[in-house]
Amino acid sequence: MVGRMAVVSDTGRRRRRNEDAFVCAPPLFAVADGMGGAQAGEVASGLAAAVLEEGAGDERGEERVASLIQEANRRVFQRSNEDAATSGMGTTMTVALVDSSGGTIAFGHVGDSRAYRVRDGRLEQLTDDHSLVGELVRSGKLSPEEAESHPQRSVITRALGTEPDVDVDTFTVEAQPDDLYLLCSDGLTDMISEDEIFAVLDGSDDLEVAARALIEAANAGGGEDNITVVLFQIGDGGEVEQTARMPAAVEPEPADDDEDTLSGLDPVPVVDTAVIPAAVVEEHLQQIESDVESRPEPRRRILPLVALIVLLVALVALAIWGLTR
Repeated sequence: MVGRMAVVSDTGRRRRRNEDAFVCAPPLFAVADGMGGAQAGEVASGLAAAVLEEGAGDERGEERVASLIQEANRRVFQRSNEDAATSGMGTTMTVALVDSSGGTIAFGHVGDSRAYRVRDGRLEQLTDDHSLVGELVRSGKLSPEEAESHPQRSVITRALGTEPDVDVDTFTVEAQPDDLYLLCSDGLTDMISEDEIFAVLDGSDDLEVAARALIEAANAGGGEDNITVVLFQIGDGGEVEQTARMPAAVEPEPADDDEDTLSGLDPVPVVDTAVIPAAVVEEHLQQIESDVESRPEPRRRILPLVALIVLLVALVALAIWGLTR
């Protein structure tokens, strides 16, 4: 079913190491975005990707995807506890497993890497971000536009390797010929909009060119994080076209004289991804709701003032009436 595919991964313009990892081994595709400082992020994402590559097998479906992600979580967590240099490391993971016999694709997802689908001239985000900002958007407390520039958009609520067990979102979609699927790390979606992503992907005849264009657009938008793009398109069962580009394969566009470059960014601190458990986020949201409900409504604050004005008017009217009498 997979007719074409391409992978490109790049360090971006503000990072010296690429902590992203990917799997492009039909019928299995994945993106992992590591975190943890020093080289721990690379270790976490690499371990998670290795689990997928080793254990894909012939099984399909959501249960298989979930079991692979759980094993990846176990392995990252174990290494984090055994090696002090990697303590606290973790990684996001978004996985797609194509079942050609059933014409379906099973997805598994943890963190804020994303899966998209282009079908019938429309780009659709298939996964929900497990992040503080994502929770605020879904609860209606933050608009999607506000989320794009929120200072805490790097705070996620789930990651592989930070706890012994992890909740995995799984779902299955029906595949159709010419469907184009995108798996990507947040280094892409934090730098360019969905409209820009769709403009590159819509009607693309060369997935490698499209993948490189997305990387270049993210770097032009700031390149604040590592960027990984995995593309695969549903075909008719013919020969598979594959192109993979490892980290730093994409040469950035020449920078203007007044534009930041990697060599000039050594003193600039890079904010790493932080993980806050979903339970803590839920408690935070409930506290916000409680604070809002406890505030007096504007009408209630105005009523005493209105009553005072009415009383004064009545007293003045009574005084005038008394004088005229």
